Amino acid sequence: MTGKVSFEGIGVVTATFYAGEGVEAGQVVKLSGDSAVDSCAAGERFCGVAEAVREGCASVQVTGLAQVKCEDKTVAAGHVSLTADGKGGVKKAASGDKSQEYLVVAAGDGSVTIKM
Repeated sequence: MTGKVSFEGIGVVTATFYAGEGVEAGQVVKLSGDSAVDSCAAGERFCGVAEAVREGCASVQVTGLAQVKCEDKTVAAGHVSLTADGKGGVKKAASGDKSQEYLVVAAGDGSVTIKM
């Protein structure tokens, strides 16, 4: 990714959910029940990115441009089917994974910026 452009804060909408025990700031999360999110296993579809976790609740970014951990070096800019990698980040979806197509606007350095 280049350091000359910034996508920080564009279109960001966050919502507060009850957080499962394993939820940490910066990781992708899945809806786990009524008003609740939890960590994703590999191959699961994610609904947002936990921004902050405190007192059993998580602030989750559900729309806008989000920077997410991504160790999968095959992910490049464009429309890409992504899924959770099981380690808090994302990867390109494989056959049988539950995924969704996202617009990747920047990729590299261990992260991607996606339109949620």
